Amino acid sequence: MTSSGTNPGGLTGSAAWELLLPAASAPARARGRSLRAALREAVRSGRLATGTRLPSSRDLAADLGVSRGLVTEAYEQLTAEGYLRSGRGAGTWVGDAVRGARTRARDLAPRSLGARADFVPGTPDLSLFPRTAWAATHRSVLTDLPHHDLGYPDPRGLPRLRTALAELLTRRRGVAADPERIVVVSGVAQASALVGSALHARGMRTVGVEDPGSPEHSALYASAGVGTVPLPLDAEGPAVGPLLRSGVRAVVTTPAHQFPTGIACSARRRAELLDWARAVDGIVFEDDYDGDFRYDRAPVGALQGLDPERVAYAGSVSKSLAPGLRLGWLLLPDSLADEVVERKRTMDLGHPTVDQAVFARFVERGDYDRQLRRCQRAYRERRDALVAALDEHFPGARLSGIAAGLHLIAALPGRYGPEERFLARMAEARVAVRALSAYRHADAAGSGHYGVRLVLGYSHLSPARIRAGVRLMAEGAGA
Repeated sequence: MTSSGTNPGGLTGSAAWELLLPAASAPARARGRSLRAALREAVRSGRLATGTRLPSSRDLAADLGVSRGLVTEAYEQLTAEGYLRSGRGAGTWVGDAVRGARTRARDLAPRSLGARADFVPGTPDLSLFPRTAWAATHRSVLTDLPHHDLGYPDPRGLPRLRTALAELLTRRRGVAADPERIVVVSGVAQASALVGSALHARGMRTVGVEDPGSPEHSALYASAGVGTVPLPLDAEGPAVGPLLRSGVRAVVTTPAHQFPTGIACSARRRAELLDWARAVDGIVFEDDYDGDFRYDRAPVGALQGLDPERVAYAGSVSKSLAPGLRLGWLLLPDSLADEVVERKRTMDLGHPTVDQAVFARFVERGDYDRQLRRCQRAYRERRDALVAALDEHFPGARLSGIAAGLHLIAALPGRYGPEERFLARMAEARVAVRALSAYRHADAAGSGHYGVRLVLGYSHLSPARIRAGVRLMAEGAGA
């Protein structure tokens, strides 16, 4: 194999090279994902040591017999996740953000009644719920489920579901998933309450939350007796300076797709967050509320995969299936696992076993992957429709955030402001919208030329309703 460096831990002639061979021989449609997973595992396991220089994309592609674009995409993806680093003309190297990783086998916004158009974010398209497949799985599970599984469950969840979730999250989100550290919960809300209660028991009375951010975070931690400290964002994620000055030892973040601004946490900021957590003996709570939905490239992997001992990772099916299922997962650092499991046991004696068994089989048979692909196609189309409609009816509007998730940020030119007047006009036109300022924990800074910043949800609307709704919005605004 062509050598691009002299580091003894490099790919040339090493076990890491052997690890990439199955990826190169994977089916064409899965080859890119397999290559990314193999490289990620080589870094995590130490087969590719920190500082190792990787072959050029051209050399590695030639040696593996795959396209150069496939390797380039893999390098870019893992650089974004913090596993690799690169410099112009300097090649690609294994980064130093990964430490100690090991792998083993909601916004609840109500719909606005009476609105002619509703762009309030938070709810997926509930008509996409796979009723037929879910019902068939439910029937087969009830037929096969052992009697003993109908008793009081393990508070962590059914072993079968935790094993399926570990495989799913490792494959799709790049986490370091040990089934023994997974707790099945009734959504990210319960995951937050459980972690908040454990932190309170350890003497922590405040956690940092992103500003702007989800209002639910403050309420959930307050229910556990823990206050929140708003932390401002910059272009790369939670700003490090205010975090260091805050004195908190726990922070809640949405790094894959920040809610509501839509930015993705940079590789540098991910490393800085983990360095902060190690320095203060702290915890990062990662809310991966819509991490599977990225439309311009593969989703950036979860922060948890870079340091599973410092990150508590939570996700759910609320955006992919339906929030009414109340089904999610919490992946814990070893230091928190026993305490949180005991609190889950005393809180509700465990999650309903039939629901767990149904979802486990849904994941095992590939039905969940098919559902995610279906949602991704629908939501990408709807985002494109919203972007086109805004361009047509609000010329000069500026969109921000990555192409991901179920909402976007639209900053309207100053002539549509001030914000209070715009919102009043929307109320008169019966167009439900939410301003970015509604998600502020602290006083909002001046918005400059762009006087109205809107958080527009699109997942629950058909493309036709999106176009009609933006037209109504423009008419109400006098555009």
